[in-house]
Amino acid sequence: MPPRHLAREARVTLMTSDNVRLHAVLHDSADPGGLAIVVAHGVTHHVGLPTVERLLRRLALKHSVLGFDLRGHGRSGGVSTVGEAEIHDVEAAVQYARQRYERVATLGISLGASVVLRHAALIEAPDAVAVVSCPARWWVRETPAMRRVHWMLEQPQGRIAARLLGVRLGTPWTEIPASPVEVAGLVPPEKLLIVHGERDQYFPREHAEALHRATGGEADLWLEPGMRHAESALTPQLVDRIARWLDERTRGNSVGVRHVPLSVPRPSSGGPRQGLDGEPT
Repeated sequence: MPPRHLAREARVTLMTSDNVRLHAVLHDSADPGGLAIVVAHGVTHHVGLPTVERLLRRLALKHSVLGFDLRGHGRSGGVSTVGEAEIHDVEAAVQYARQRYERVATLGISLGASVVLRHAALIEAPDAVAVVSCPARWWVRETPAMRRVHWMLEQPQGRIAARLLGVRLGTPWTEIPASPVEVAGLVPPEKLLIVHGERDQYFPREHAEALHRATGGEADLWLEPGMRHAESALTPQLVDRIARWLDERTRGNSVGVRHVPLSVPRPSSGGPRQGLDGEPT
């Protein structure tokens, strides 16, 4: 595999099945038999953000990487549905990678984690899936950070603030989509890695444990001591471990760390309109 400084970097335009144009960046290792990692970022982020760019470049040290702006974010078109229609964004990126590389994995962060998990369950499971800081349920309000997110999603002033942060929000959901915990069991557990910080200030560790429980305890679960939330919490060493897991798992090898989750109650399915995760207050 060529070193990172020899990898080719190119801007790519993707078109989703529901006709949304997406902006993407491809770090191409020029190895069609190698692994391509499709990366979906967190809410308010985009591929030009330094924390996301660092993640893409670290992964590209050894693998091809396709990062893209989710709809309503960055330079992509459309509006954000906060996890519902974004599965079509992931599918467009996965299909692009499938045409060029032998092995394809997805890596999602926060909002992007919920999207790649739902994509793998409802559309197509790629060769491996890793989710970082993934919510388990819709409408999480038990943390101050998520209460601020819901202010942004639900209040007129918040929606203005969202646009200033680079997010174009769509209309509230008319139907509640299946939450990550409701579909996690549809993903082949040997293909799924769940990574979560024990100090995540948005989604407590119980979210990761609930997702793990939904897989029958068969997916790999890494609870990282001291880690907080999303891209900014990913150290180079952890990124390398995730990349190694994706590489080995797509080769059919058994890797990873098993963890027996605590017993957590099953979330309720009802709730108000739109959100990243959790139960309503």
